[in-house]
Amino acid sequence: MPAAPSAARHLRWAGPGRGFGPVAGGSAAGERAPVLVADSWLVEDGRTRALGAHIERFRAACASVRSVPGSHTTAFVGEALPQLPPTGRWFPRLELVDGDSGPCFRLWVRPAPPRGETVRLWVPPEPDRRTRPAVKGPDLAYLARLRQAATDAGADEAVLLSPDGRVREGGTTSILWWRDGTLHAPPDGPDVLPGVTRGQLLRMAEESGVQVAFESPTPHDLDGLEVWAVNALHGIRPVTAWTGTGVTAGPAARAARWHARLQRLAGPLIS
Repeated sequence: MPAAPSAARHLRWAGPGRGFGPVAGGSAAGERAPVLVADSWLVEDGRTRALGAHIERFRAACASVRSVPGSHTTAFVGEALPQLPPTGRWFPRLELVDGDSGPCFRLWVRPAPPRGETVRLWVPPEPDRRTRPAVKGPDLAYLARLRQAATDAGADEAVLLSPDGRVREGGTTSILWWRDGTLHAPPDGPDVLPGVTRGQLLRMAEESGVQVAFESPTPHDLDGLEVWAVNALHGIRPVTAWTGTGVTAGPAARAARWHARLQRLAGPLIS
């Protein structure tokens, strides 16, 4: 593996066996380019969780969005992983973008921001406007605007609702909650991103003998319950406020214990 860089690097893949070079125009130009597909995960001192699931989600999305052969995506990922530093906290992002001669792959090696231990949710005044909810990438700019709106409202994360006001997920998280000892989640479907951390937690619950159920609640249906916003970067963050909604956040009785269990699932990035 290469020595740890001092800052983020945005790299363009030249193709199998040809390595990586800097994104044309530098990092600023790379950040402005529309991303067709993206996937990110946390790497801490060369260890990560559910890497195979992240890679498979990225591979499937590239095939769906631009008909990229799975073997080509696999070759890119295989050459991208050794580019990640062996020490420190990193939040790399795999990207598929439209290049001058067709779709091309990029790797963004980014330092990971500090982990948030809790989260405050904000409900936008309009329903979910994503164009491709089940693919991470096409709606990143829209989700960034929602996150800024949440910050302006004194919260951390926006909640995405269906047209009839049902919770789908957060702008960067999956939403889970507890009721009567059962772990609940919105059902899978074309309007929900297949969350990798969500999938891990639901499997952990089932393997532990904890009942799992699927519902489509309104925010007010979650009043007083322990609610989690989960993702690869932060793991489990219990909801401590529903900003401006009148919904009361319930006590986080289980979050710390389950987050510790989740962390124990980490394994080597490259075996």
